[in-house]
Amino acid sequence: MNSTKKNNLFIVLSGIFLTNVILAQIIGVKIFSMEQTLGLPPANINLLDGFVLDFNLTAGVIIWPVVFLTTDVINEYFGKEGVKKISFLAVYFIIYVFIIIAIITVLPPASFWLDINNIDDAGNYFNVDFAFNKLFRQGLGIILGSITAFLIGQLTDVFVFQRLRKYTGSKMIWLRATGSTLVSQLIDSFMVLWIAFFVFGNWSLSQVASVGIINYMYKFVVAIALTPIIYLAHYLIDNYLGKDLATKLAEDAARKSRTFI
Repeated sequence: MNSTKKNNLFIVLSGIFLTNVILAQIIGVKIFSMEQTLGLPPANINLLDGFVLDFNLTAGVIIWPVVFLTTDVINEYFGKEGVKKISFLAVYFIIYVFIIIAIITVLPPASFWLDINNIDDAGNYFNVDFAFNKLFRQGLGIILGSITAFLIGQLTDVFVFQRLRKYTGSKMIWLRATGSTLVSQLIDSFMVLWIAFFVFGNWSLSQVASVGIINYMYKFVVAIALTPIIYLAHYLIDNYLGKDLATKLAEDAARKSRTFI
């Protein structure tokens, strides 16, 4: 019975994690204005060499907090091995998704599909096949940057989380969950932009730094705001598993997660 509950918990958490990781990769091609969403004027922040920055964020950051929240919960009960398992599985799935998308986007469109989907609501003509391919086909640099930053961020999260747990024990959940997220997302926020847009693109380091700062500011605020949800998740899981099993899982996870890799 205990084994069944443990397995069911890992399956549910893995499903939530993988769904949001893959979905964030797909919807991440859209950049939205935070100011317009909130009904505010553009921020026009001058950062680094006169580069003017507004709060324009990738749509993927909307659901990314679910990813690092789930990571922390898996980290607590399944440790480094659990996080590594789902993280590498996520990378395999991301690669698979983009291979399928690459194949789909080179298929010749049916003429009737083009004809019935080539006028927008304002009566303007557009090439729906070009739009479809443009939205779903991401560059190699973005994919490599995202995967690399994701894996390093996940390993960092596990390491920091378990190091903090070594000193806090089962107490101060907020410290190890929020602390590990803030450190790992600092790396993730800048590394993905550096690889995707500096190494493989034409951004300057000032642009990478400026956009990275805005992304990290958002993740910082959200990580703090999610603290009550982390406690709620622990409460629900402890009630589902039972206090004894929940404590045993957490202690075993901490004991087996002392190294970075």
